[in-house]
Amino acid sequence: MDFVSQLKNLPKEHDYFVGFDSDGCIFDTMEIKQKECFCPAFIKHFKLQAASKYAREVWLFVNLYSKDRGCNRYLAIQKALKLISQWDVFAERGIKLGASIPALDAWVKEENKLGIPTLKKKVADSKNEELAKILDWSMEVDARILDMVHGVPPFPKVRESLQKVHAKADAIVVSQTPIEALRREWKEHDIDQFVNFIAGQEAGTKTEHLQLAAQGRYDSDKILMVGDAPGDYKAAKANNALFFPIIPGEEEKYWREFLNEGMARFFEGKFIGDYQNRLLAEFDKALPEIPSW
Repeated sequence: MDFVSQLKNLPKEHDYFVGFDSDGCIFDTMEIKQKECFCPAFIKHFKLQAASKYAREVWLFVNLYSKDRGCNRYLAIQKALKLISQWDVFAERGIKLGASIPALDAWVKEENKLGIPTLKKKVADSKNEELAKILDWSMEVDARILDMVHGVPPFPKVRESLQKVHAKADAIVVSQTPIEALRREWKEHDIDQFVNFIAGQEAGTKTEHLQLAAQGRYDSDKILMVGDAPGDYKAAKANNALFFPIIPGEEEKYWREFLNEGMARFFEGKFIGDYQNRLLAEFDKALPEIPSW
């Protein structure tokens, strides 16, 4: 049974449903993955060595410090290339990348499971050199993550929160990280026992994860998404679900609040209204949309 069918056929054991993002939300892994794995491979494969300082600034803005934080890696390539084309420091250093890669744009538009398996098939079918370069970059990223990212525990209060949620709600991981890496990280820290399913990029978008697993099966005020990125809120909003933000840079504070207040409000039907509005306002202020340069 494929991942989509598994999501659609998850047993319903409770009246409540919670989706948890993983990187940057459950685990403090966003910084190490983006700075030590994604970005160096991006500079290498896109030949940005002559302006590596600025390439790093672009990549980290897109993936850590902006409202695009947490987006799928292939969408991040699109966004980074656009910013690079607009910043003259690259042209001044002899780097002339296009603002977009047409083959990538077309693939992203036609494919909803943006991961290495579908990209491999596209490259095999099309023999497109630009997509082949992106595939090489993506595979190197995963190899770097496998080698580098381990021993990073969940944020404080995460384990207690997952245990309490597990007792009252059906819960899944909702992520754009490859499933293999998610399973490895959740198992390493023995928290996979607290979720019913781990959904990664191979199972579609975060919006689709929630739609497949929860929409029509649970009342909308009994569906909650917990995440650290605007894409997590977008997925919740698209499914008319509630959203609790784990705000970047203040993760410990918001996990304490979730454990001590947010969770109880969700289960008691007191989440909607002033409480969620206050959280959303704080979340909106945390990440800019436009870079400072």
